[in-house]
Order: sequence, then structure tokens, then C-alpha cells
Amino acid sequence: MKYFLGNSPKWFKLTMIFFLIFNVIGYFTLSGMVMGWVFIAEFIFCLAMALKCYPLQSGGLLGIQVLALGLTSPGGPGEDHGVYAEVSQNLEVILLLVFMVAGIYFMKPLLMHIFVKIFTKVKSKLLLSLVFLLICAVLSAFLDALTVTAVLISVGIGFYNVYHTIHSSDLDLDKDNKLDRKQLSGETLEQFRSFLRSLVMHGVVGTALGGVCTIVGEPQNLLIGGKLAAAGIIDTDNQFIEFFLKMAPITIPVLFAGVVTTIVLETTKTFGFGQKMPPVVRQIIEGWMEKRDEERTDKEKYALVVQAISAILLIVGLALHIAPVGFIGLALIVIQTAFMGITDEHSLGKAFEEALPFTGLLVVFFIIVAMIHDQHLFAPIIEWALSQDASSQPAIFYLANGFLSMISDNVFVATVYINEVSNAYTAGTITREQYEHLAVAINTGTNLPSVATPNGQAAFLFLLTSALAPLINLSYGKMVKMALPYTIVLTLVGLGCVVYFL
Repeated sequence: MKYFLGNSPKWFKLTMIFFLIFNVIGYFTLSGMVMGWVFIAEFIFCLAMALKCYPLQSGGLLGIQVLALGLTSPGGPGEDHGVYAEVSQNLEVILLLVFMVAGIYFMKPLLMHIFVKIFTKVKSKLLLSLVFLLICAVLSAFLDALTVTAVLISVGIGFYNVYHTIHSSDLDLDKDNKLDRKQLSGETLEQFRSFLRSLVMHGVVGTALGGVCTIVGEPQNLLIGGKLAAAGIIDTDNQFIEFFLKMAPITIPVLFAGVVTTIVLETTKTFGFGQKMPPVVRQIIEGWMEKRDEERTDKEKYALVVQAISAILLIVGLALHIAPVGFIGLALIVIQTAFMGITDEHSLGKAFEEALPFTGLLVVFFIIVAMIHDQHLFAPIIEWALSQDASSQPAIFYLANGFLSMISDNVFVATVYINEVSNAYTAGTITREQYEHLAVAINTGTNLPSVATPNGQAAFLFLLTSALAPLINLSYGKMVKMALPYTIVLTLVGLGCVVYFL
């Protein structure tokens, strides 16, 4: 018990032990369908408790039990069912996480340079908030939301460390007058934390707004796009553009609604937003930035040029879909490391650290998905939803996916629903047009309402569990509170667009 699940709370450890014992007993006394639903409830519980224990361990133990109890099979090459079949069908998503996130890792200096310049040049807090929101949205549309969030975290920690260094040392970046360090404590520190907290939250919401728009914005988007391409609804050779156009009737109005929400929050200074940067802090950071620019070496300048060229190649490669997304990410790794002289194996290994835990968790998702498929757990729900009037089906799926994504992980929810709808289309239960509309509803439903809690969006959870969160006093409760107005607006505007356009 002492070492089981590490530093997780004792009550969580006891709960997991109870689950593992109950599942064995239930296997001999309950039907496969009932046990399937028990495992789903337990798995969602593990996702909801992600802040206490990363779901790879707790959810992975459940996944091993699912396989051991025969509720699904590991499968293998050539088989059309089981975990291996689910993984092989979603290989492009896995390649995206492994290689694209690692490729963007080597681009972090360029992205941080851009964010820092914006941070110091834009004086208006309202304008700065809008710029952060839109920049993060655009970057997430072409990159990965986790990577963009990682850049936000690095920028936030960098600024806080500069402030802390000046506050606790004799280093002076003020060219005119010696700083009074008494100004840097107490209320000023809290104001700076509030300023960073609101700015980072605008940025991470921006990753959701941009991530829903394109096939590479979120892992589930690639899965949904692949299903649409397999059905011939979008062109395989032009997936990026066509996916964007299919989602645009919903995503573009929602993006504008997000911008309006940002303006209202910063203007009214409600829900924890609106705090401006204290003048003394701006003085410190601008001085540090000037000093950093002066000290930048020729090698670092050259690296920024290589990263900028790589970014252009990335955008062109994604827009033209010259190769699967994961291969483009791998090419990005090769080009950047080759021309920047990074040839040490250990230096390369660091780039993969951020994505691999989530990649492992995604494979565990597929164990649960395979169980759902083999036990036909969602068939009654899907049949009920599909029995409703065709015009109301997209709204039903949007709300169902949205609610589940608030308490669970949106990739898991999207994977389950798109697989079931795809099976219904293959069986001839729904028309091609219905399939297209439901796919759009599932994509937007899992991406937009999921900003409600860190459980739904991996980027939100990544921020909450990062080293930045305690520095800026960003707790679970504060994140939920600050995300609430965005949740309400994005969910309702998205629902209205689904009803009107689909």
C-alpha cells in the first residue's frame, strides 16, 4: 500500500484496490455487458482523478484486467477486432503525438521569442489578451495544443523567474534608477500572478478554439478526419483544407464568440480576469529582454532562422498534405536537428518526453474502446439517437459528447462515438449526409464544452499539473471558475450553429 500508485491519496489507493477485487468477483456473477459498463465508469473515474494520479497507471491497471478477463482481446496483425486493430486503425494519431510534438520541441526557442516580443511590445492588457488568444488559436490549428501550451508554460515560468531573480538578488535591469525591491513584494507580486494567470488562461482557451478547426489541431480530429476520408466524404489528398471547410460553419462563429468573451471579461474584470501588469514588473521584463537580445550568440540567431524556415515548411506540408502528419513531424525533427547540429542521442530523447505519457494513455483508451466494440455497449444508445428525427441528431450527439467530455477525456469520448457512428454508416443505417453531420457534431462537441474542466482537455490538464500553476496560484477551482464564461458561451454558440447549419 505504501508504494502502490506512489503519492496518490490513501482513499484513492483503497478505491483502486476495491475496483480490482470487485471486477474479478463481478466477472463471475455479472454479464459481460454489465461488467463493460462497470469498467467504463471506473475508467472515467480514473480520468476525473487525473490530478491525484496520472490515468496511465490507474487506467492501465483496469485495461490489463479487461484483457485478462476476456472482455476484449489483444488481437494481432490481420485481425479485424481487438486492441491491435484499434491501434492500427489509429496509427496516424499515434504518429502525430510521437513525432509532431517532438518536432515542435526544437521550435520552442522561436515560439518563445515571438511570445516574449509580443509580451513586451503590446502595452494594452486587452489587446495583449486578444493577441495571446488568437496566436495560440492559430498555432494550435497547425501544431498541437499540448505543444502550444508547453510554450505558454515556458514563457510564464521564464517571466516569473526573471521577476523572482530581480526580487531576490542585487541584479539591476533598471537603466535610470535603482529599483526599490520593497515594491516587488506583497500586493505587486499578487498582481503579477493574477496578470500571468489570466493571460495564460486566455492562451489555453485559444488552443481549444484553434484546435477544433483543423485535422491536426487535436488528436481526435485526426481520427475523425481519417474516418471521413475513408468514407470518401473528404478528399484523402486534401484532408487539411477540406476538414477545415467542413468544420468552419461551427468553428468560425465560435472563434468570434471567444474573442467577444475575452473583450467582455477583460473590460468587466470578472471571473479573475482584467488585472494589468504592474509598471515596475514591465520595467524589469523589458530590461531583461533588451539584455537577452544583446547577449544572443550567432549560433542562437542561426538556430532561430532554421526554426523559422522549418515552420514555413511545416505549414506548407500540412496544407498540401504531402505526407501523413506524423511523417511530416519526423521530417521536421530531422531537418531542424541536422542543420542546428543536434546529433547527441540524449539531446534528441528530451524532445519525446512530453508526448509519450499521453501516447501510452491513448493506447489504454483503445483497450476500453475495443471492449466497448466487442461488448456492443454503446449500440443501444446510438440506436436510440439514430432513431430520432435526422434534423435533431447532430444536436443530440453534440450535447452528449459535450457533457461526457466535461467529466472525461475528449479523445476517449470522440473515439468511442465516431467508431459507433462509422459502424452505423458502414451497416447502411445512416446516410452519407447524416454521417458527415454527425462527425462534425462529434468533433465540435468534444472540443468546445470540454474546456469546462481540466479533465476534458489534455492541454488544460497539462497546464494545471505544470511547474507554472503553483507559481501563479492556479488551482483546479480557479481554472474551472475562469473557464466558466468561456464554457457557457462556446457551448451555446456551438450548439446554435449545429442546430442551424446541420
